[in-house]
Amino acid sequence: MNTRKGFDNEKYIQMQSKYIGERVLKFGDKLYLELGGKLFDDYHASRVLPGFEPDSKMKMLMHLADKLEIVIAINAFDIVKNKVRSDYNITYDLDTIRLIEAFKGLGLMVGSVVITQYSGQNAADVFKKRLENMGIRVFLHYPIEGYPSNVELIVSDDGFGKNDFIETTRPIVVVTAPGPGSGKMATCLSQLYHENKRGVKAGYAKFETFPIWNLPLKHHVNLAYEAATVDLNDVNMIDPFHLEAYGETTVNYNRDIEVFPVLNAMFEKILGESPYKSPTDMGVNMVGKCIIDDDVVRQASKDEIIRRYYQVLKDKTNGKCDDEALYKMELIMKQAEVSCADRAVVSAAIRKAEETDDAASAIQLTDGRIITGKTSPLLGASSAALLNALKTIAGIDDEIHLISPDVIEPLQNLKTNHFGSKNPRLHMDETLIALSICAASDEVARKALEGLNFLKGAEAHSSVMLSQVDETVFKKLGMNLTCEAVYNK
Repeated sequence: MNTRKGFDNEKYIQMQSKYIGERVLKFGDKLYLELGGKLFDDYHASRVLPGFEPDSKMKMLMHLADKLEIVIAINAFDIVKNKVRSDYNITYDLDTIRLIEAFKGLGLMVGSVVITQYSGQNAADVFKKRLENMGIRVFLHYPIEGYPSNVELIVSDDGFGKNDFIETTRPIVVVTAPGPGSGKMATCLSQLYHENKRGVKAGYAKFETFPIWNLPLKHHVNLAYEAATVDLNDVNMIDPFHLEAYGETTVNYNRDIEVFPVLNAMFEKILGESPYKSPTDMGVNMVGKCIIDDDVVRQASKDEIIRRYYQVLKDKTNGKCDDEALYKMELIMKQAEVSCADRAVVSAAIRKAEETDDAASAIQLTDGRIITGKTSPLLGASSAALLNALKTIAGIDDEIHLISPDVIEPLQNLKTNHFGSKNPRLHMDETLIALSICAASDEVARKALEGLNFLKGAEAHSSVMLSQVDETVFKKLGMNLTCEAVYNK
């Protein structure tokens, strides 16, 4: 495994914040910055761009803290449907509150929340009241018939004009959301309409990390983005508007390219003329200029594409995606020229499963060493692999038992006789609790426990789909997990 950096994070933070500041000056008084993707935990970016820190966007915003305020958009229908963020397993409304607290904790100003697509939904009213009780200002934006095509209606007193004007006080207004489909762009455009009517010179820009506009269309980093959004039908495309205007080949994605003519017409109607000649013009992303080793990011992206392929296989088995998503992933695998055989932990886990005729797991440490674990009467395969990995890291002999049976047996008794579990084997969280108990009095166990810090960035594979508990532990430890798309027998 390669642990070299392919991305200069400090250069990115400096360059990105400077470029956004320059974009504000282009318009005069105020910039509405639509911020897509993840803010606090962009692990996809950190995986495909080794050296990119998951909270880099937040650090960049911190450079502009005294000039910006944040508006969070949430779709009323997502509140009604209790739409869930899969990575946190919490609803969009709760995630909105989480974002507010997180921003405030970093000293950033959260100006307000806007509920988009509001049409009197009771659940939205309840959420609005809850936010107001927390001291958060809430504004309402309404459905507009024919959006986004009916420009004449949209850019009028009967369109954007009906929306609440979101009162802001700072020159940079970051519009973000708990997830896609929340109405970020429409919120920005509505604000441009209202600001213009008030005589304020306001502009719009878009800040999304992927696809990276100044990398080739089929660069592995951009292919990895397609793999990550295979369920959204996002497709990377050459920006034809940018090519025509400047003779320069750049990459954008289908939704922005398709909506640009309409967006351009809105700009012209709101501002008198459009400030942009292409979707690429709207962006402020400097990521591509901070890649320092192309080979490193290509390899990291290949690894990510394979991991995404396994996720789609699993989702297909669980009925969470259709054949179309799988076909698209298979095509991306071919374009990237990768296969499952390129992921070393896969063959190691499958080989162990065949040897033992039971579920098995494998872990590849960041130095390349591969450790396996098998199913036993006491431990699940992932728990065994975890303990074996900790032994390897700490240089502990494989024959030494890190956890005394005197600790495991009471836990198994609790699981089966009191909690009603049919599986007496310890999951990974239970294994770590047991190891922690032993570490209080056993120096060897304590030494093994310290090895947890070295698991971040390690790769793991299971010969069967794992329980949510084990998946969560792998994630919390910072390990990249894949599973065969079969249920444990």
